Amino acid sequence: MMAQLKVTQTKSAIGGKQNQRETLRTLGLNRIGQSVVREDRAEVRGMITTVAHLVTVEEVD
Repeated sequence: MMAQLKVTQTKSAIGGKQNQRETLRTLGLNRIGQSVVREDRAEVRGMITTVAHLVTVEEVD
C-alpha cells in the first residue's frame, strides 16, 4: 500500500492565482482548516507543490 499524505489548508486562496484556487479544489479543499488524505503519488505531489504556501502536509499511515 502506498503512503498517505494528509493535506491541510492553512491559508486563504482569495487573491491567489486561478490555477492555485483550482488546484485546492481538485485536492478537495474548500476552507481553511479543512484536511484531506490523499495517496502519495507524483500527481498529488505536483498539486501540493503548486499550493505549498497555502497548505501543510504530513504523512499518515
